[in-house]
Amino acid sequence: MRIYRNIRRRQVALAALWLLAGASFAVPFTAAQAPAERQVSWKQVVPNILHDQKPIWLFPVHAVQGQHWKPALAVTLTVAGLVALDPHDTPYFRRTSSFSGFNSALSGRNAAIGMAAVPGAFYLAGLARHQRDEESTALLSGEAVADSELLALVMKDVDRRLRPSEILPTGDFSHTWFKSHGTLLNGENAAFPSGHTIAAFTLATVFAERYGPKRNEMGSARRRWVPWVAYGLASLVGFSRVTQQAHFPSDVFAGAALGYFIAHGVVLQH
Repeated sequence: MRIYRNIRRRQVALAALWLLAGASFAVPFTAAQAPAERQVSWKQVVPNILHDQKPIWLFPVHAVQGQHWKPALAVTLTVAGLVALDPHDTPYFRRTSSFSGFNSALSGRNAAIGMAAVPGAFYLAGLARHQRDEESTALLSGEAVADSELLALVMKDVDRRLRPSEILPTGDFSHTWFKSHGTLLNGENAAFPSGHTIAAFTLATVFAERYGPKRNEMGSARRRWVPWVAYGLASLVGFSRVTQQAHFPSDVFAGAALGYFIAHGVVLQH
């Protein structure tokens, strides 16, 4: 219990502010409530992204109004608990070299290239095979990632959390908020949430829900292994951000939760 008493109230407030109502997106609509699938094309990408900003930025209001408070509370408490544990688990990854091979294979650049390549390949395959569903999936992925990254960039500029790599192996891992000098303008943004992870889980959610076990609106059979592969690869990306000392576990969890909620509840509108 002692470590929990060491959390600053402003740290908990930050986590609650951005994640509390975000969890409201986790509850799917009923069949009667489910809206028609979003229409998407190159001309609609920017308008769709702009349209998404209202539900994303108003999620604290929805939380205060009591919408889906149980999943919201669960996510918030998990983030708060991980923040409390960050000073205890992160120093291990700051000191160890056990993951050097893994880190080289799944570096930040390699992960970013892979995440860009998947929807790009789907789009080109859809064009070549005249499969509108594949083209739509790629464009929806792009919209979802743009939505997620816009939120992440603003959050980083607000909380200015230090990255583990900016702290000496024997340094203070407890007081990391509002100390980073990185901003959106200088391209050296802060740690919370993980940008790679929010993008990875956004993509994973789009592909898992459009090609998962259920049947889509066009009647094509979905595959049960798709969600396992999609979320498994996204989890590897998130874990790599911890082993590379780019993020705390709480940064990664927050990115994963926000990426899922934005893709599931805003872009796919389930």
